[in-house]
Amino acid sequence: MISRRLVTGLGLAAATFALSACGQKPAAPATDTVTFSILSTESAQNMESYWTPILADMEKATGLKVKPFFSSNYSALIVAMSAKQTDVGWFSNQSGLEAVRRSNGEVFARTFDPSGTDGYKSVIIVPAASKLTLEDLLKCDKTLDFGIGDKKSTSGTLAPMTYVFIPAGKKPETCFKTVLTANHAANLFAVANGKLDAATNNTTALRLNADRKDGQTEKVRVIWESPTLPEDPIVWRKDLDPGVKEKVRQFLLTYGQGDTPEAARQRANIAKLSIGGFKPADDTHLLVVREMEALEQLGLAQESGDAAKVAAAQKILDGVKAERLTAEGKAGLAAPAN
Repeated sequence: MISRRLVTGLGLAAATFALSACGQKPAAPATDTVTFSILSTESAQNMESYWTPILADMEKATGLKVKPFFSSNYSALIVAMSAKQTDVGWFSNQSGLEAVRRSNGEVFARTFDPSGTDGYKSVIIVPAASKLTLEDLLKCDKTLDFGIGDKKSTSGTLAPMTYVFIPAGKKPETCFKTVLTANHAANLFAVANGKLDAATNNTTALRLNADRKDGQTEKVRVIWESPTLPEDPIVWRKDLDPGVKEKVRQFLLTYGQGDTPEAARQRANIAKLSIGGFKPADDTHLLVVREMEALEQLGLAQESGDAAKVAAAQKILDGVKAERLTAEGKAGLAAPAN
């Protein structure tokens, strides 16, 4: 998908150059189309079937042409936004943070869960009949096959590294016989069917599988879960046309809200993604994951034994934590459990 859009982008660039060479001004960029990027946490075919009716509703409500951009590769979504191949995207927290840092992105909304639980948890799963414990995994005797998430996955990689492996002074690549990287659906299937001894996942993916009666969740057992993680951010490019921004914002923040039959239909659409709706947000939404990232870096510094690195990492962590507490104080929120 990226290659096709890249070819299109190169063609547009060539056309613009040709116009400039002839002394003509290039046409203003179209503002009637928005490309919405979607993280494929399972098969692209499934994600397309879930998102198609939502994006069709967006087209109808906003009058914009909405193009989907699916990828299971977190980095591809970040690069696509940086290259202006996409305008708005549904990201994980860590990939959303990278989009803000590297792709001129800005958080303007975030999802909330239909269950009423505001957040989700990273987990490590094993086959239901397995007697493995977390302590067994951390023996690091290179006898087990382990599945982990994309490097930019919050629940698939960052959370287990921050809360499990780094505090124990362990690295997955030196702990296990093999370490395979895949999305949550693939890791769940692999553990449920005995292809992996253990893998990372999250509570949302497990619940969705159970709700769809795919038969995999009942075949696994959770041996570890993280503190509660914030729901997913929706990010747009800062330089997106203000009129387009407002149309997209209004659509998302009102989607599935109310007591009408239409609102109920919309809620049914997003419930398939374990989304109850969307709330306003800004970049402070990412402070929790920034703090996790800083914790990870502190652990690595401590592992190195370099006092200067430890002091620098501790200073960064303290700064992020202070930002989070300030933001929570302004919002009247209680600090999450550590």
